[in-house]
Amino acid sequence: MSDDSRPSPPAAPSAARTAAVIPAAGRGVRLGPGAPKALRALSGTPMLIHAVRAMAASRAVSLVVVVAPPDGAAEVRSLLDAHALPERTDFLVVPGGQSRQESVRLGLDALPPGHDIVLVHDAARPLVPVDTVDAVIEAVRDGAPAVVPALPLADTVKQVEPAGTPGEPEPVVATPERALLRAVQTPQGFDRATLVRAHETVTGEVTDDAGMVEQLGLTVVAVPGHEEAFKVTRPLDLVLAEAVLARRRLNDGF
Repeated sequence: MSDDSRPSPPAAPSAARTAAVIPAAGRGVRLGPGAPKALRALSGTPMLIHAVRAMAASRAVSLVVVVAPPDGAAEVRSLLDAHALPERTDFLVVPGGQSRQESVRLGLDALPPGHDIVLVHDAARPLVPVDTVDAVIEAVRDGAPAVVPALPLADTVKQVEPAGTPGEPEPVVATPERALLRAVQTPQGFDRATLVRAHETVTGEVTDDAGMVEQLGLTVVAVPGHEEAFKVTRPLDLVLAEAVLARRRLNDGF
């Protein structure tokens, strides 16, 4: 006879839910005139859609927030509606601001409660593999307040004294030790409360969200990045991205 008076074992804690914020409000002037960079076509599909699918490919990501150009939220919503996206993932579009930092903050403000891990991903990195996304999330789950995927540098790096006029020779003042340097990619992952505090506290120009967390005095950790998570900035990058997609279609039926 069973003893129904025994207390039930405690429920296992649920894994922290993850949301991804994709700032896509920039114009992408280095790609030349035309549509905003995030809306440029890559193999017939806007780069933004590739980036959204890359985030949604992770089963840990339950919400993707796209931060659109301030006057382009309706266009971006229509774009998402027109393309097949994973049904298990929710999608939200909000208008962005005048800077990347402001756009990320607006994306954070739009997050509903319950998402304790936040990824911030560049729309111009459309081909990041899901294994890289999952590695970032796992490192945050393991306790890191901020995580970046990063690659060792292939080139020697020189620190220079900037020239007063573009194109003029620049004196080299130092050669940093290459083994200690990394090229940082996205998605960058954060404990939500930490990232919110960084955006509430840190002022001035920053190049990435992890740099804001560094200014709080907290440790940012790096996990291995991937060569296919490169940023599409110049016309030559579009050629490389098309080649990567062609190889995926050939090898994986992507």
